[in-house]
Amino acid sequence: MDPRLKAFERILGIMDDLRAQCPWDREQTMETLRHLTIEEVYELGDAILAGDLEEVKKELGDILLHIIFYSKIGSELGAFDITSVINQVCEKLIHRHPHIYSDVKVADAGEVSRNWEQLKLKEGKKSVLEGVPNSLPSLVKAMRIQDKARSAGFDWEEKEQVLDKVEEELKELRVELKAGNTDKIKGEFGDLLFSLVNLSRFIDVNPDEALERTNLKFISRFRYLEDAARESGRKLTDMTLTEMDVFWNEAKAKGL
Repeated sequence: MDPRLKAFERILGIMDDLRAQCPWDREQTMETLRHLTIEEVYELGDAILAGDLEEVKKELGDILLHIIFYSKIGSELGAFDITSVINQVCEKLIHRHPHIYSDVKVADAGEVSRNWEQLKLKEGKKSVLEGVPNSLPSLVKAMRIQDKARSAGFDWEEKEQVLDKVEEELKELRVELKAGNTDKIKGEFGDLLFSLVNLSRFIDVNPDEALERTNLKFISRFRYLEDAARESGRKLTDMTLTEMDVFWNEAKAKGL
């Protein structure tokens, strides 16, 4: 027997046991699992950014467990089960990869992506922007919106054009800052962020990943600053920015 099938059969059996015998597992619903699933996805993201493959494996297992849990609940409700979940995604993959399962020819990954969005429209979607979850964090949502718009041919041609747009949005923000119009400041700041996300695509940088790396770098350096100040018998609140900058530069020199 294929070991993959054996492992999958094993976890299905365990889920049946848990749902039948464990008080906690019996009480769970799709609603109670929702926030836990979101947390597991973020934990997977952390493991990927950390490059910890052992942790990636662990978090993938947790997410797989949730998929099976939802499917078990679905079967109890008579709505769907794990078999129909898997078969549905199989059919979707076959349909959206005609260059593999039919005679369609594609030149590169970009054409595959464009074909994917066009096939979704043929399946009944009214906009290429459908499928972007409303609850996505704003930065990730901006990425997905722009990716989908690009698949429809709505995009800049060169990164220099995007750089010009970033500079334009920054100038407009400066104007509103001087004017002191709060609503327009928010609008222009949002436009600037959106244009920076656009730029990230043209320089092959994932903005969410880049920002998180900077977050982690800042945390590391700031903790060094706190520790260094404490060891010198001082409090950050009693230090000048110039004094704190000495410790900050030490942290940078140490590669933090």
